[in-house]
Amino acid sequence: VQLQASGGGLVQAGGCLRLSCAGSGGSLSKSNYVMGWFRQAPGKEREFVAAISGTARITYYADSVKGRFTLSRDNMRNTVYLQIHDVKSEDTAVYYCAADASSWVRSPLSGGRSGPRTFWGQGTQVTVSS
Repeated sequence: VQLQASGGGLVQAGGCLRLSCAGSGGSLSKSNYVMGWFRQAPGKEREFVAAISGTARITYYADSVKGRFTLSRDNMRNTVYLQIHDVKSEDTAVYYCAADASSWVRSPLSGGRSGPRTFWGQGTQVTVSS
């Protein structure tokens, strides 16, 4: 599976942004991939942001983004979307999409972690200006 993240850029604090992650080489439309996003701010470790089950019935968010981030997926388009509302300076980071070819209960993404079989996209930079 190859993952292509896009949608990053410069955004003013309080604004909105939507990140996309398109998958290829596999079949997200089979709903057998758990998808997620992580981010890495300058000088910090990569941290979990959100994950979504293959059927989109279950989502899980880090406490730091709960209520402002919305994760969704379109399996027909093999794409997941991360909508960010009311962006804050602390949202400045490189955002990475991730995928696990497993069920929700078995995927480390459902627990806010990545695993040895997690696929990664190349990252997209989000910079928030005040």
